[in-house]
Amino acid sequence: MRASRALAVTAAAFAAVALAAPIALANPPGGGGPSNVTVNPYSVHQGASMQVSAAGCGHGGIVFSPGNFPQTNLSAGSIGFATVRVFNHASPGHHTLSVKCHDNSLVATHRFTILPGNGAQGGLGGSIGPSATETAIGAGLVGAAALGAGAHVIRRRRPLSSRV
Repeated sequence: MRASRALAVTAAAFAAVALAAPIALANPPGGGGPSNVTVNPYSVHQGASMQVSAAGCGHGGIVFSPGNFPQTNLSAGSIGFATVRVFNHASPGHHTLSVKCHDNSLVATHRFTILPGNGAQGGLGGSIGPSATETAIGAGLVGAAALGAGAHVIRRRRPLSSRV
């Protein structure tokens, strides 16, 4: 009875290994090259940034699109990421970017669109100080408020004869 149970467990283990072998060969440990390449946003203005992600580059890789943005490194991991900045002078229209892993010679491509004109150049917010004109206007307003307060105090002052 014990021998038949051990034989059944051994047969089940060999069957599991035999069924897993084709899956292991389909996805070699070195990676099968880049796959599932995505861009966000798909349509980007000249001079703006775009995020690229790709699976299958466990040791990182590169993202490139000659004439549209400089070659950029793709981070390592199960899904690699790169942020690319489109050149200000890139030609508007449909373009293709390429992703190549460091540990594989395969290249994957993905299309994206460059829109004409620069996007909004925001982000400075309150991080820069006032200009000389703004400072002069502010000083003038403070001076006018001081003169107004002084005039108000003088008009509200009671005469000396009424004080007790």
